[in-house]
Amino acid sequence: MQNELKKSELFCDYYAKWINVYKNGAVRKVTMDKYLMTHKWLLELVPELRVGDLDRIIYQQLLNSYAESHERQTVMDFHHQLKGAILDAVDEGLIDRDPTRKAIIKGKPAKDKKIKYLNQFQLQTLLSNLDLKDKVNWDYFILLVAKTGMRFSEALALTPADFDFRNQSVSISKTWDYKGDGGYLPTKNRSSVRKVQIDWQTVIQFSGLTKESPPDEPIFIKGKVYNSTINDKLCRMCKKCNIPIISIHGLRHTHASLLLFTGVSIASVARRLGHSSINTTQKTYLHIIQELENKDVDLVMRLLSGL
Repeated sequence: MQNELKKSELFCDYYAKWINVYKNGAVRKVTMDKYLMTHKWLLELVPELRVGDLDRIIYQQLLNSYAESHERQTVMDFHHQLKGAILDAVDEGLIDRDPTRKAIIKGKPAKDKKIKYLNQFQLQTLLSNLDLKDKVNWDYFILLVAKTGMRFSEALALTPADFDFRNQSVSISKTWDYKGDGGYLPTKNRSSVRKVQIDWQTVIQFSGLTKESPPDEPIFIKGKVYNSTINDKLCRMCKKCNIPIISIHGLRHTHASLLLFTGVSIASVARRLGHSSINTTQKTYLHIIQELENKDVDLVMRLLSGL
């Protein structure tokens, strides 16, 4: 009798409970927001669907409806966010068979998202025009991201204690909640906890800047910080220097691109960026890797022709 009542429960209500029980407090806010968004789509697409009525055809129709307005990768994420709750419902005996089995993932073609980055000359032009004063400012923030490839939230969370000037490194072990109420958050993934080597010029600059600062307080945080504010500043600087306009995240891409063009291995770049796997690095910088492979072919042919 109890099971029959649960089977007649609206699936969107079951999913809301499932999120609250299994995901609330167990995942980062950004991930929780994705689950909540999935719930909103359930309310829009299948508001009357009962848990016990969910079968393969209905589930495929749900995915197809969502795919009409989303790219394939987004549909795949939607599918994975639903699948955990559905499999639990199967385990509880509320659904007879797994309706997600052999699901077909459709969706609109992905847009060509070519990442924006600066070449070495353009980056040097930008950095030479920074206003690096005696006190911490956002120009120093731009410099640090360009020299380390840190994520925006990682750089915001840095404290003087994170710098090891003797060994020329900076430790990344946390992020700053700039989208919320502030405060420290965990890194994006376990691989994001890392030490990044810095050059001696950066050591000299930041050792002087942070000498009198509280060791455990963020260097750059003075009230509420908005990503758009820093990007607007960077945009104005790019225009002033007559170079392509990029974002703070574009500086991270610039850092990685220059390392790859210099001949640094993909594995080393992946570790420096805090990617969870080399596959992420390869996927993100595919066009650069292909360009480098073309150069490698030329080198091979030149070698062979000289034998």
